Amino acid sequence: MVNAGSDRLSSNPDGFLPAPGSEPVEWVVADGLTGYAEAVAAMEARAEAIAQGRAAERVWLVEHPPLYTAGTSARPEDLVAPDRFPVHASGRGGQYTYHGPGQRVAYAMLDLGRRRRDLRAYVSALEAWLIATLDAFNVAGERREERVGVWVRRPERGEGVEDKIAAIGIRVRRWVSFHGISLNVEPDLSHFSGIVPCGVSAHGVTSLADLGRIVSLAEVDMQLRAAFEPIFGETVLVD
Repeated sequence: MVNAGSDRLSSNPDGFLPAPGSEPVEWVVADGLTGYAEAVAAMEARAEAIAQGRAAERVWLVEHPPLYTAGTSARPEDLVAPDRFPVHASGRGGQYTYHGPGQRVAYAMLDLGRRRRDLRAYVSALEAWLIATLDAFNVAGERREERVGVWVRRPERGEGVEDKIAAIGIRVRRWVSFHGISLNVEPDLSHFSGIVPCGVSAHGVTSLADLGRIVSLAEVDMQLRAAFEPIFGETVLVD
C-alpha cells in the first residue's frame, strides 16, 4: 500500500510538501537593506521557535548591503580582497559567497521533520525552485552534480563556458532549516572578484541583467513565490 506522502513524492520527486493540515508558510519581503548579523539572529530565533512548535515556517526575502560571507568550508586563500567589504563568518554550509544590492536572498526556515529528513534531497529541491523561477524569465538554469547551485550555459563565450546565477547555502538545526538561496538579479558582478565564489575558479558569475533580462526584484519575488508553492506548499503573505 502506498501512503499519501509517497504518492506526492512519486509525482513530484523534488517535492518537500509538509504534512497534511500544516499551516501555510509565511512569506515575508523585507524593505530596504538588511544587515547580515541582524538577519542571522532573526533566522536563528525563528528556527528555534519553529522547532519548539511556537512559530510558523517562514521564507524571508531580503537584500543585503555589500558583504562577503564565509561558510563552514571556506578556505582562507579564496578571500582575495579581505578589506574590500565586511566579511562575516557564517554557520551555513559552503565556502565564500557575496551578497549585495541587486541580489535577492531568500532565507527558508522550514521544518524538515514534517517534510522530508533528507538534506541532499532538500538541496535538490532548492535547486528545482530556482530553476523553475529562472524558467519564468526564459533562462535555462541547470544543476551540476559536482557543484551546488544553479548554472547557465554561455555558448556565445565559447564551448563549455558556463556561469553561476544562483547560490545555495543551508544550515539545519533540530531538523529546521535556515539560510537558503541567493539569486543574482542585477548586482554589481565586479564585487564577486574579491572572492573565489563558492570555491569555484573555473567558471564565472552571471545575473538576469547580464543575460539581458531586465526585471525588478518585485517581479522576481512574484516568480519565486509561484515556483515555491508546487515544491514546498502553500504560502501566506505577512507584513
